[in-house]
Amino acid sequence: MTSMKHRLRILAGVSVAVLFLWLALRHVDGHELLNALKQVDAAWLLAGLSAFCTGYACRIKRWHIMLRHDSPHLRWRDCAGPLLGSFAVNNVVPLRAGDVLRAFAFRRELSSPPGVIIATLLVERLLDMLMLLVLLGVTLRYFRLDLGQVGQAGAMALWMAGSTMVLVLMFPGWAAKPVLTASQALARRWPARAGHLHAGLQRSLLTLQHVAKGQVMPILLSWSVAAWACEGILFWCIAHAIGTLPVPGGAWLALPVATLSTLIPSTPGYVGTFDFFAAHAMQQVGNPTTASMAYALLVHALLWLPPTVIGGLYLLRRSRNPDDTTHA
Repeated sequence: MTSMKHRLRILAGVSVAVLFLWLALRHVDGHELLNALKQVDAAWLLAGLSAFCTGYACRIKRWHIMLRHDSPHLRWRDCAGPLLGSFAVNNVVPLRAGDVLRAFAFRRELSSPPGVIIATLLVERLLDMLMLLVLLGVTLRYFRLDLGQVGQAGAMALWMAGSTMVLVLMFPGWAAKPVLTASQALARRWPARAGHLHAGLQRSLLTLQHVAKGQVMPILLSWSVAAWACEGILFWCIAHAIGTLPVPGGAWLALPVATLSTLIPSTPGYVGTFDFFAAHAMQQVGNPTTASMAYALLVHALLWLPPTVIGGLYLLRRSRNPDDTTHA
């Protein structure tokens, strides 16, 4: 039964990817698309890659700050490999297996239990989502796009989601009591199974409370802004690299729209969904269809390739020195 569910999920993801690829490419001239990709400006391309690498360095630093509370002697480079490795796995394996890998398979490198790592992953996701929602709101207002009634309702829902994320990040203690009460009830009923869960939840909540207090959260927000600014510069540089986009500034709209589209269940690497929404966002601000599609494909390739190759090489090197945590 589990195997059948897994196959159905994969089939559904492939179907979604094929659908969005067809929607993205149905009005695109193939010859024009290839010509646009052949004429890419290498200087802009390298500038974008440099910004992208800097953004990943900021992400690693943000994670390092969160983990350092539980492991004071942890170094930035100790966090780099596990983070890039998890991104590489997410890019090639379905169901966000890289997040599971990061939570359970790198305890030796990170000197942190899974409960702490899971809490940092939660904060990481909330911060990233918050940055994307803020950027989406700013760019929609800047380009003065007409959202219509449905779009306005969606914007209100996003605003409410962003407000909820801020509350969770700043005041995690609100959720502590009900969560611990529920886990204690489970532990009393199934002590053999739920005891470790309760201990892990306690560690997770302690980590969340540490992150929310004092100057830690403002520092994490600063690194988040830096990371997404660098990724935005990549999007902007690639728009200039294409050379046939009259409104390259649309890249700042394409960033949140395309990234949020990855929430739609699809294949590893978000084939189809990312490309359709990135191209659509560029078209909405006045860019031609084929050039927008060339832009979407190139941005997607650059977002996927570096972390997948570097993270994959790290995992390959690590697999040659197996230990008991590797098999987690």
